[in-house]
Amino acid sequence: MVLTRPSQTAGKPIRCKAAICRNPGEALVIEEIEVAPPKTWEVRIKIICTSLCHTDVTFWKLSTGPFAVFPRIFGHEAVGVVESVGEQVEEVSEGDMVVPVFSPHCGQCRDCLSTKSNICTRFPPAHLPGMPSDGTSRFTDAGGHPIHHYLYVSSFSEFTVVDVNNVVKLDCGIPADKACLLGCGVSTGVGAAWKVAEVEEGSTVAIFGLGAVGLAVGEGARMLGASKIIGVDLNPAKFELGKKFGFTDFINPSDLTEKSVSQVIGEMTDGGADYSFECIGLASVMQDAFNSSRPGWGRTVVIGMEMQGAPLTLNSYELLRGKTIVGSMFGGIKAKTDIPILAKNT
Repeated sequence: MVLTRPSQTAGKPIRCKAAICRNPGEALVIEEIEVAPPKTWEVRIKIICTSLCHTDVTFWKLSTGPFAVFPRIFGHEAVGVVESVGEQVEEVSEGDMVVPVFSPHCGQCRDCLSTKSNICTRFPPAHLPGMPSDGTSRFTDAGGHPIHHYLYVSSFSEFTVVDVNNVVKLDCGIPADKACLLGCGVSTGVGAAWKVAEVEEGSTVAIFGLGAVGLAVGEGARMLGASKIIGVDLNPAKFELGKKFGFTDFINPSDLTEKSVSQVIGEMTDGGADYSFECIGLASVMQDAFNSSRPGWGRTVVIGMEMQGAPLTLNSYELLRGKTIVGSMFGGIKAKTDIPILAKNT
């Protein structure tokens, strides 16, 4: 589909194709939809590349609770070109290459102005099904019925509408298939090593879960000069790929019969990893990651979201001995300032 000139479509609804999920766990169906023009502070984007994140699958399966909202257009890792902008939008214009992100960055609230947080407090959580400005949808199906948004992005559509605070302009000419990953996976992983853990040169790192985020953590640790990067995963097929992202050692927990993962990592690192990352979203693995960190200064970063409701139980004595544990949303990345830096170094 060729992007038409702004003079022909700006301010008008656009009919296009989108992959819609009508009910939890059901196959997505390509349907024709109508995408409304952007309102004030909004941007309409022609999606040119999008990818699938495990978070999409998690929300797709949800059948109960406040997050189970259907019909819905999923997708939140993408890159596109600005088709038109609403009133008051000045930082991007028609034709700009942009990455829409689920994590807003207004640049004005207390959290955005602080170096301690990337959780913008000016806008509601991204799991809400509408636009952040008014909670309504910019999508309607062929019957005129609204279709819910997803994480403020909804990239499984040829066109989408995003709040300007969820848009990052790219000027570096990065390929689209790489740029789209900056919308979640790469930023979340590299950012966790860079912004949250602040991995130092020569440090030891243990990463639990070698999916896209875990591999990105490894790449971030490599870029920051870590001397040993240990990957922990039940799928040994991922180990060869991990080497390309800087991993130096690998552990398959199913191969261990006499020792625990934390014991093995302790032996490999002379007492425990300086930095330990949980990239799966299981409380039991979070415990393993914490137990694998070094007493005195070991820092565990939890990236995965525990969706099964299991509580996280830690040994308080280990906390007294100096171990710390911290959560990481979007890798601590402030979208509008940090993603352009990542794009130039990709």
